[in-house]
Amino acid sequence: MLKDILEKRQCFKLVCGAGNEDLKEIKHLVCLYSLAGCSFFDLCADEKVVLTAKEGLELSGIKDNRYLCVSIGIKGDPHMNKAFINNNCKSCNKCEEICPQKAISQNKIEQKKCIGCARCVSVCKNSAIDMVSNTKELSEILPSIIDLGIDCIEFHAISENEDEIYQKWNMINDLYKGMLSICVDRSNLSNKMLISRLKNMLSTRKPYSTIIQADGSPMSGGKDDFKTTLQAVATSEIVQNANLNTYLLLSGGTNSKTASLAKMCGINYHGISIGSYARKIVKEYIETDDFLENKIIFNKALKIAKELVHACLS
Repeated sequence: MLKDILEKRQCFKLVCGAGNEDLKEIKHLVCLYSLAGCSFFDLCADEKVVLTAKEGLELSGIKDNRYLCVSIGIKGDPHMNKAFINNNCKSCNKCEEICPQKAISQNKIEQKKCIGCARCVSVCKNSAIDMVSNTKELSEILPSIIDLGIDCIEFHAISENEDEIYQKWNMINDLYKGMLSICVDRSNLSNKMLISRLKNMLSTRKPYSTIIQADGSPMSGGKDDFKTTLQAVATSEIVQNANLNTYLLLSGGTNSKTASLAKMCGINYHGISIGSYARKIVKEYIETDDFLENKIIFNKALKIAKELVHACLS
């Protein structure tokens, strides 16, 4: 059960991306990281994505102790955004160069690859890129996804809209009786407000039926240093000090240094979630069409993935 790896504090969660609908990448990532020792996979809330992840697990040959989670959010959550190029584009190609998902080509954005990280926006001097919310109606998408067989639903409670947060959180609780996860960061909230929100959301949940994913700096894990992962550890400390009777995962800027820094700071976490950095270090390999058949390429990627998983679980 998912609870077992959490209680053993041996949970490595691969974040494929809440907005990532690139089926080829997802299949390759899930297969690779399953063989590398990853036990928990975070996915876009889409039937095709869930089925593709299951296919990746089948290809890995490991069916036991592998768990799937789908992520959902509300308008305003950066994880739910998609980038669009408007008429102000001057074809400077800076957005194409910086995109970690390689979703931009010839002034067009391939929406299924876009994860809403907004790095393209940060380098555009012409205001040529708009970020648009890609949220979905939960009552329409969740029942069919639940029927496919998942192990957790993660709700990104990253917004100032309290009413919508609690409305959707209550809906999720009504639709799904399994493990739930709450992803929070401090972008819109003070420390006191963050804990108050979590306590309100947890008031109807049984102890240790919920994961808190402490998101330091969402989608910022491109570098492998202590500074990049500092905010994930800091946010986790705030959650830990609140004694909420939940499981705690570190995320947002996480990398191979996260476990070391968390231990130095006395964080008693149950696992680490890694997205941007985990995808980046194997990107050149998983993009090849014969990735699953080419043993040389696959094993190079597997060695890299194993080292990251080991760094987080040791």
